[in-house]
Amino acid sequence: MPTKSNVPHRFSPAQIIVLGFFVIILSGTVLLMLPFSTRTRTITPFLDALFTATSATCVTGLVVYDTWTHWSLFGQFVILLLIQIGGMGFVAVAVAINMLRGTKIGLRQRFLMQETSGLPQMAGILRATRTIFFYTALFEGLGAVVLSFRFVPRYGPLRGLWYGVFHSISAFCNAGFDLMGHGGTFSSMTAWVDDPAVVLTLSVLIIIGGLGFPTWLDLREHRRHLRRCRLQTKLIIGTTLVLLALPFLFFFFYEFRLPQWADYTPGQKFWAALFQTVTPRTAGFNTVDYALFSGPGLMLTVFLMLVGGSPGSTAGGVKTTTLAAVFLSVRSTLRRRRDVEAFGRRLEDDILSRATVLIFVYLLLFLCAAALICMIDGVPLSAALFETASAIGTVGLSLGLTPTLSAPSHVILIFLMYFGRVGGLTMIYALADPNNRTPGRRPQEQVTVG
Repeated sequence: MPTKSNVPHRFSPAQIIVLGFFVIILSGTVLLMLPFSTRTRTITPFLDALFTATSATCVTGLVVYDTWTHWSLFGQFVILLLIQIGGMGFVAVAVAINMLRGTKIGLRQRFLMQETSGLPQMAGILRATRTIFFYTALFEGLGAVVLSFRFVPRYGPLRGLWYGVFHSISAFCNAGFDLMGHGGTFSSMTAWVDDPAVVLTLSVLIIIGGLGFPTWLDLREHRRHLRRCRLQTKLIIGTTLVLLALPFLFFFFYEFRLPQWADYTPGQKFWAALFQTVTPRTAGFNTVDYALFSGPGLMLTVFLMLVGGSPGSTAGGVKTTTLAAVFLSVRSTLRRRRDVEAFGRRLEDDILSRATVLIFVYLLLFLCAAALICMIDGVPLSAALFETASAIGTVGLSLGLTPTLSAPSHVILIFLMYFGRVGGLTMIYALADPNNRTPGRRPQEQVTVG
């Protein structure tokens, strides 16, 4: 009879996801350290290469070097490849490659695909994978074509096409990496602040990528009949619309009416308000300088960064469904209702528990990391909070602080980006002992709160 010591160890799905992203990040780090990955043909320091590889794989967008001025075409291609793998999920990419090769997809691979994509069931997982990759290629391709029409006249055919492809993939994967450093390092998309074609294309790609693969498939199945969609899809659509409408009203009618934006035309203010509503969840592009934002504007942006996108998407954050679950729970408590309900359905208690844990862990890491960066580098707390929210939400927006931080602070941001992309619950489940479960339930006793 085999003993515990000689039984081969089987990694849990959560552990495979955590280790898989780690291996991809290390591989990207090695490639970015190669001399021909930079324009100057010099070796990039390990920590800087690790930071960039983590930011790309975790589709964040925080950088220590301007992507255009520091990295060569090969380095930019490596970054784009990491963005695509990180956005789609390495398990989905591996499954797709095996499908193209005609290799049989085993039950374990199907289960991993279900775990990483957030699909509700394993049945039809391969067909769903084909659909996901088809629509990914379609959206990224259409985005690249539209953007190329704007970039080619300004930058020439080859460079314009590369810009179109790079920024389309970066937007769809909610990465936020850009190649606009020729107009000023770390300038992002500020030169295109009032260009409707660029702003709308990037915004649509960000929103579609942030809705999540399960939402796509559900909407595709039921077409225009939203009532027939799953409760998760309804919560995602409803929460997304609220998070687009209310922040836009705030930015347009308050933020961009302040004196520091007096030089902007009404058209520029409109498009700036629209884009700054979309990009914090969780793309990382910006068409204005966030250093000019008011305190309330920065606070709202931090909130949007922490919320992020939806489950099974290319975006990070605690996710829209988590926010919706907590809001519905609060509403139910205030109404003295026993059950948490929405759209004629009841949410399970386990979902509410996980949502509470997720928000608590994200807030704890977000606040503690900001405090540590303040102590290490002596930066203002507000700036540190902005950077840590951007990192753990895998956003990439910055007040210009990241390149100036010390090595220990960069390590903190690397951990936050990794944690944010892998997922809070996935990281917790990977580290927890699956056999450490209480065999029974303890006696219950009343505790007063509030």
